[in-house]
Amino acid sequence: QVQLVESGGGLVQAGGSLRLSCAASGRAFNDYAMAWFRQAPGKEREFVAVSTRRGSWTWYTDSVKGRFTMSRDNAKNTVYLQMNSLKPEDTAVYYCAASLKDCLTYECYSREYNYNYWGQGTQVTVST
Repeated sequence: QVQLVESGGGLVQAGGSLRLSCAASGRAFNDYAMAWFRQAPGKEREFVAVSTRRGSWTWYTDSVKGRFTMSRDNAKNTVYLQMNSLKPEDTAVYYCAASLKDCLTYECYSREYNYNYWGQGTQVTVST
């Protein structure tokens, strides 16, 4: 069993920055691919970024490339999402997720059904 707790959300003006954190407890953190998803009001949850097991690879959805950076600190069992140049369309609840699935492709990592554990979410609101 893994527990995930997100923090760092808030209200920020367009063009601003936020850093989200996700602290994991439970079994070996290195065994998990860790991802960020988000869900905007009235929309389905969508993939944002993933850090594969042991942080070997990091992939991003196109809409955040060049603006968001995901990192993981295996010693602290924590992943981060540094969000810069925020836009109003980034407004959403951001979720951290952990996967034991042995994905080999971006498409696999981007599917939420491949994730075993989820955090409770943290709200990010970007104002104009």
